[in-house]
Amino acid sequence: MSTQTIKTNVTELPESRVRVEVEVVPEEIERSLTDLARKVGRDLKVPGFRKGKIPAPVVIRRVGRASLLDEAVREQLPFWYSDAIDEARLAIIGDPEIKRGDLPQAGESMHFTIEIGVRPKAKLGEWRGLEVERRRASVNPKELEHRLQTLRERHGRLENLPDRAAEEGDFVVIDFEGRIDGKAVDGGMARAYPLELGSGKLIPGFESGLLGARAGEQRVLALTFPDNYGNPDLRGEVAEFTVDVKDVRAKILPDLDDDFASEAGGYETLDELREEISKELLEADERRAERDYREAVVAAASAKTEFEVPDALVEARADEAWARMLRSLSDQGITKEAYLQLAQKPEEQVREEAKPEALEALRREATIVALIEAEGIEPTEWELVEALQEHVAPDESGKIPEPEELLEKLRKSGRITDLIENVAARKAVDMIVEAAVEIQAPAPDPAAGQPSAGEERSDSVEPAPAGAAEDSDQPAGGESAGDQAATPPPGA
Repeated sequence: MSTQTIKTNVTELPESRVRVEVEVVPEEIERSLTDLARKVGRDLKVPGFRKGKIPAPVVIRRVGRASLLDEAVREQLPFWYSDAIDEARLAIIGDPEIKRGDLPQAGESMHFTIEIGVRPKAKLGEWRGLEVERRRASVNPKELEHRLQTLRERHGRLENLPDRAAEEGDFVVIDFEGRIDGKAVDGGMARAYPLELGSGKLIPGFESGLLGARAGEQRVLALTFPDNYGNPDLRGEVAEFTVDVKDVRAKILPDLDDDFASEAGGYETLDELREEISKELLEADERRAERDYREAVVAAASAKTEFEVPDALVEARADEAWARMLRSLSDQGITKEAYLQLAQKPEEQVREEAKPEALEALRREATIVALIEAEGIEPTEWELVEALQEHVAPDESGKIPEPEELLEKLRKSGRITDLIENVAARKAVDMIVEAAVEIQAPAPDPAAGQPSAGEERSDSVEPAPAGAAEDSDQPAGGESAGDQAATPPPGA
C-alpha cells in the first residue's frame, strides 16, 4: 500500500502485535529538508543575501545537510507515523516502538519501523435471535420533585437581612484579602463577592467561619490550604483572611402553587407544570432505555464471540482510558492528585480497576468488526452524507458547508476511512439489535422509584425543565438567587 509520501508493509507478530516497515519517498525527504532550511534561513546572516531571503540550498550548505536533515526528520516523524498507521488501516493499542534507520543520502528514501499492538481478531459467535431484556422507561418521582425544587431555587429571591446573623444556606456579600506571613496571596482577594454559606466553594473553614456574622462585621480567619488545592505552591500553607461582611441575605423561595407555575413557565396550573416536566423526564428515560438496550444487545453478542487478548493489550487500553480521564479532569481544572484524593485510591488501583472494562471494550469492538467483515457491511454514499449532517458545524465565516463538499474533501485528503468505519460500526450494531428478541422487563414499582438520572450515570440525558428558558428574568421583589453564583477567586 502507498501514498504520495510513504509506503508501508505490515507483518503480523505474536501477541496481537504488528511490525510496520515504512518507506518515506525521496521527494518527501527533500521537501521536509527544504522547508526546514527556509525556516532556519530567516534568522541567518549570509553576505550577499538579504535577511530572510537566503535560498534553501545556501542554508543547507552553510549549516550542513546532515544536521538539518536530522532535525527535519525529528520534526516530521510523528506525522509520518500517523500517515503510516492510516495507510495500513490499523486499529492500534498502546504506545509504539519506533526504530529509525540511517539518514538517507540525496535522492534516497528513508526507512523506519513501527512495532505496536493492534486490536485482536475475533471469531463471531451466534448473534441472531439473542434474547435481551429491555427495561420500561418511567418517571422517578424523586427526580420530578427535584426538578420542581430546582425551578423554585432559580426563581427564588434574596432578601437583605441587616439585623440577622448569617446562617447555613444564607448568602453573604463580602470583601476579603488573604495573606501568608504578611504577604498577599496571589489571587486571594475579592470585592463584593457573593457566597452561599455551605456551598463548599471556598477552602475548608472559610464559610463556616462566617456563620453568625452580621452585615458590617469584620472577621479574621486563619485557614490552611488543603493538600489537594489547585495551586501546588499554596498546599498546606496557613493564610490569614480578613473578611468584611457587606450584606447578609436569605433566599426566599416561591410557594409551589399555580402562581409559581405561571411565573416559571407560563402554565395555568401547577398540575400542568408537573405534567410537562414528567413528559420530558419520560422522554429522556426512553432515550436512556434505548441506549441501554442497544448496549445490552451488543454485550450479549460479544459474550458469544471467541476472543483472546494478551494482558499487555488490556493494560494498554486501560492506560489509554486513564489518560483520557486525566485530560478531561484537567479541562475542568482538576488535578490528578485532587481526583485520587477524592477517590481515596492510589493510581495503581484506579488503573487496575479499569482493566475489566478495557477488556470488554476490546471484545465489543472486535465483535462489531467481525460482523462487518462477515456480512460485508459497507456504508452507502447517502449514509456517509447523512452521518456528516449530524455533526456539520459552521466554518469561520459562519457558513454551514454542504455535507457533500465535506465528503469530497475527506476523500481528497485520504481521511475518509474513520467516517466509513464509524458508519459501518453503527450499521453493524443496528443489525444485531434488529435481529435480537426483545424481552420486556417488569414495570418498576412506582412506590420504590428508581435512581435519578444524575445518580444512574454521569452521561445521562438531562432535558431542561419546563419554563427553564424564562429563569433569567428576575422575580419581582428582589434579586434572583441564581444570579448570585460566581466562580471563586483563584486564591480561595
